Amino acid sequence: MTAKPAFYITTPIYYVNDIPHIGHAYTTLACDVLARFKRMDGYDVMFLTGTDEHGQKVEKSAAAKGKDPLAFCDEVSMRFRDLAAFMNFSNDDFIRTTEKRHKIACQALWKKLEGSGNIYLDKYAGWYSVRDEAYYAEGELIEGKGDEKLAPTGAPVEWVEEESYFFKLSAWEEALLKYYEDLPETVLPKSRKNEVKSFVEGGLRDLSVSRTSFSWGVPVPGNDKHIMYVWIDALTNYLTAAGYPNVDHEKFQKFWPADVHMVGKDILRFHAVYWPAFLMAAGIEPPKRIYAHGWWTNEGQKISKSTGNVIDPFDIVEEFGLDQVRYFLMREVPFGNDGDFSRTAMINRINSDLANDLGNLAQRSLSMIFKNCNGQIPQVGDFTTDDKKILGAVDVLLPQIRDLMDRQSINKALEIIWKVVSDCNVYFAGQAPWALKTTDPDRMGTVLYVTAEVVRQIGILIGFIMPDSSSKLLDQINVSADKRKFAELGAAGRLVPGTRLDKPEGVFPRYIERSAK
Repeated sequence: MTAKPAFYITTPIYYVNDIPHIGHAYTTLACDVLARFKRMDGYDVMFLTGTDEHGQKVEKSAAAKGKDPLAFCDEVSMRFRDLAAFMNFSNDDFIRTTEKRHKIACQALWKKLEGSGNIYLDKYAGWYSVRDEAYYAEGELIEGKGDEKLAPTGAPVEWVEEESYFFKLSAWEEALLKYYEDLPETVLPKSRKNEVKSFVEGGLRDLSVSRTSFSWGVPVPGNDKHIMYVWIDALTNYLTAAGYPNVDHEKFQKFWPADVHMVGKDILRFHAVYWPAFLMAAGIEPPKRIYAHGWWTNEGQKISKSTGNVIDPFDIVEEFGLDQVRYFLMREVPFGNDGDFSRTAMINRINSDLANDLGNLAQRSLSMIFKNCNGQIPQVGDFTTDDKKILGAVDVLLPQIRDLMDRQSINKALEIIWKVVSDCNVYFAGQAPWALKTTDPDRMGTVLYVTAEVVRQIGILIGFIMPDSSSKLLDQINVSADKRKFAELGAAGRLVPGTRLDKPEGVFPRYIERSAK
């Protein structure tokens, strides 16, 4: 038996100094959608998410709440686990940087870097942002109110002077540029790759990778006065979950290097510059791709706690429905771009794409079969040109979608699925099977069969984006669980005439504003 191809996808690990919001849900949802797609396409998938629990920012947040750092992390980390379950995410592992396995991996990587001559002890003096967990050069700073110095992100910075270990980042400029060149789609979207290349081409300075001014972190092996800089700690989680430092283990051999690190655009530099350099310096292959997606606004306004417009994923799912929210977030904007969350756009997607287009197509066709064909998939006559055209369109969707998903063009994949849904609605209306009941019942049966077959394939294809709705739809045409894989698409899994149907029920109800109910 041929082994399944492997696919390893990761979210960034989320800071535990705040509660989960729409940004966390969006990033993890994108990974979930890609992971589900690959599983349905025959891959052995490892999908990782988790929480980043070390660093000065976490230590301060815990102190502000009067809690022990670990107790604080236990509480907030559970909220992210709860979000994963609530959003129906299919992650295979949830990693916490306070776990023993992670400490072992971090210290093993540090020893590799130190042993290869890429880490040295010196003194650090420079600007540091606690909020960003990042160091900034003088030239990167911007002026705030009253000549206050701020990071490019707008975060406050403070002058730090302390003994520090440094990583020889400056030695890896050429290797990084070759990495970007050898793998043209190493960083996506392409605009982000240009940013990364420009940063590296501008010259790299050695990076401070330890701190002595606080203690909440992984101790540097052999010198526990120092703890590891939070990013070398955090980034190593991707190795930890793959079984590092046991590089000869079957799991590591199978899943490393990671296929996709999904990140927000604000942490691209850490993932596309520092992380590959760390790995190459340790003799470990860097990831195949880093994908940096955009940010969401709320009704056109930047989301922030200070303005009180943070979007709680629990709230919007409660109001609009889980699969409806999953669909909207992945369909509304080109993946990689910034997007705006608006109630109007959400309601339009629910009522137009889901209720009117797919929901109505399934309900009308399956109800006609139930009422007029003895509740069974009808027999089929000769296919006309129109029949063959719509069947042909749905039969060839998978390779087109596969190509788009391999480039993380999730919204475009959904667009071409809904193009076929729209075309099938036109086909159904044009064939007017309700008018054929008395004039040509055999032809009516063929039209209903063709439409139900399109619904079957669309039902399978939406499984990676709306798993619950997919199941409900396929249950209505009695497609067994083992027939819901991509291998069953096209002629290979055609509906069998005579298959008994249950009485159809609407899968995608229209959204009605509560005040109007």
